[in-house]
Amino acid sequence: MKIIVPMAGRGSRLRPHTLTVPKPLIPVAGKPIVHRLVEDIAAVLKEEIEEIAFVLGDPAFFGDEVVKQLTALAEKLGAKASIYRQLDPKGTGHAIMCAEDSLSGPAVVAYADTLIRADFELDKDADAVIWTKKVENPEAYGVVNLNEKNEIIELVEKPKEFVSDQAVIGIYYFNDIDILKKELQYVLDNNIIHGGEYQINDGIKRMMESGKIFKTGTVDEWMDCGNKNVTLETNQKMLGFLLEADEPLISDSHTNENSQIIEPCFIGENVVLKNSKIGPYVSIGANTTIENSKIKNSLIQTNSLITNADLDNAMIGNHVVYDGNYKEISIGDYSELK
Repeated sequence: MKIIVPMAGRGSRLRPHTLTVPKPLIPVAGKPIVHRLVEDIAAVLKEEIEEIAFVLGDPAFFGDEVVKQLTALAEKLGAKASIYRQLDPKGTGHAIMCAEDSLSGPAVVAYADTLIRADFELDKDADAVIWTKKVENPEAYGVVNLNEKNEIIELVEKPKEFVSDQAVIGIYYFNDIDILKKELQYVLDNNIIHGGEYQINDGIKRMMESGKIFKTGTVDEWMDCGNKNVTLETNQKMLGFLLEADEPLISDSHTNENSQIIEPCFIGENVVLKNSKIGPYVSIGANTTIENSKIKNSLIQTNSLITNADLDNAMIGNHVVYDGNYKEISIGDYSELK
């Protein structure tokens, strides 16, 4: 089994945090988005992962350190890491084809801007499985249209009339991804473009037209990391899930001086808390110091100094110095507010 992860986008909606860190590497509940995504997919697949192919953007932004982190992630799961580049943002279908040399055999394609919680049996008798989430407002999403056999016969974008309540979340399983590769090659060769880009859906539609059987795999939770507010909501949900699963969230190496922690919170290695009230739903990265502060529902990255703060719904990057009377903020890396 292979996992193909297109992640070349710059994450403009999550700026300023993605000006210095690729969005899939932004930590949520103490772990980068792409790490959680790949590990959760591997848990659903319940089989050996042979290769993880990452499709990155410009090496000037997705540089050696990013490659090193992703290689370590693949190796942790016992898989080979393959690195490809999408230097021109030509769409989801084009991104997959940038990993052409890895497109063979059974594989999952997962776009690295979402997190899931899932526990279902993948129907490997199907030619493909589109992962979905039941939603209350399907008119706001791309949804699947099912026949009487619960096979997907159509993909419908933001339907004005009810088609189904199963929204496509951007994760796909292919029994033999070489078939998708051939159909996407046809899309590229014939310049089939929608929204100015080459789309994975056009390859999928061609597979359906040729008689390939598509089924659904429905996840329990689908969490977005598209902008600051939804990333904080996802951090909140993930902390709750991890607490329920009894996973360790507070590092033994942190220092607590007259501070209160209201769970769930993630407290990274060598964090120092002084005269502060932290939580609920706060994630704090390694080597950050927080003094004389009250913080809830916030995400703070590594190596920062936060003093005299009263924060709610805040997102703070790495190497930040913050001392002030602000409340709802979003500060990128290497910023100072004193």
